[in-house]
Amino acid sequence: MAIETESGLRARVADARVRTLGWLETMQAAGQPRGVLRISAAHDPARWPGVLLPGTYNGVLCGHLLDGSSDLRADARAALIDWLESHRRPDGVFRVPGMRDDEIFKKPDPAETRRYIDFHVTNYSLGAIEALDPDRVPLLDFARPWLDPVTLKAWLADRDLRDPWQEGNNIVNLGSFLLLMRRFRLAEPATIDRALTILFEWHDRLQEPATGFWGVGQLSDPLAGLHAMAGSMHCYHLWYATGRPLRYQDKAVDYALARPTDVDSACIDVDLVDLLVHGHMLIDHRRLEIEAWLRRKLLALLDFQTDDGGFPDERLGIRRQDGWVRGYEEPQGLSNTFSTWFRWIAIAMITDLCWPGWRPWRFRRVVGIGYRLGGDG
Repeated sequence: MAIETESGLRARVADARVRTLGWLETMQAAGQPRGVLRISAAHDPARWPGVLLPGTYNGVLCGHLLDGSSDLRADARAALIDWLESHRRPDGVFRVPGMRDDEIFKKPDPAETRRYIDFHVTNYSLGAIEALDPDRVPLLDFARPWLDPVTLKAWLADRDLRDPWQEGNNIVNLGSFLLLMRRFRLAEPATIDRALTILFEWHDRLQEPATGFWGVGQLSDPLAGLHAMAGSMHCYHLWYATGRPLRYQDKAVDYALARPTDVDSACIDVDLVDLLVHGHMLIDHRRLEIEAWLRRKLLALLDFQTDDGGFPDERLGIRRQDGWVRGYEEPQGLSNTFSTWFRWIAIAMITDLCWPGWRPWRFRRVVGIGYRLGGDG
């Protein structure tokens, strides 16, 4: 990999940003409010109108991160929020239209499958709405049952750490709803804090000291270890957002530094970058090595940008909306709003560490992918 000067590398990032903003403009869906986006060039909204929701929330969050959505007038922002909230049920859950229960799978229990997808789509939809209007009060009635200690403890007892990546998503999404409840005072603060304490105590009992991760088999199976890292990084956001010290963070940094800097999937890459950037911020451990690793990863990510200005997830295979196993699919290798946003999170986190204040990156304020401690804007 070629060595580039600091000024040359910054110029490449700046050019890549402009190209991505141009690509996002090409994803605008015909006949829809400004900012409603197709998920990729292969997406036919006439056949798959529901996929406009993930296409849009990913695109809005990407544009927000790049500071490219500030040109939306107040009326256009309001229309886009109205469009997003048209996908909201009376209890506050957001759903992808057309995603039927007989077409989805995450776990054998259909209720667990639906809850996982509901949590995931809702968290990202709320993140997009907050990027457009940070003072808009969310509707979170669906999350109220988890304020009850017995309900929350029973739910945590059912978490299956043989699949920590999936469970990490479940937990951080619930945590994000609890933190939003606290921020907007949608329940008694003591009740919310009690639920958060239960979440942290559950994690404290089950964390692996050798890695800092959660997950069964992570010390004996490399793939299980990778999935434990990915799921745990999601849970780490709850520590960052509440200022709680994270145990064994040095072990997590050691794991990430042992990973190659070649491009992996958009999820794995952003997880590793997130882990290392926060490790660099919060503990005094191998900081020079972290900086060198991140610089190599930055070059690999920039090289992965496609000619159209977006970013793909992987080169080969089929890409589906998470959990929609018999629904929308498209070839891997295409630029899409999901992968483009995730890869820009990684690029922005790296550049913000290397050149603080160089660009006004606007990381999301709601915990989950795209959140960075101290980077909300």
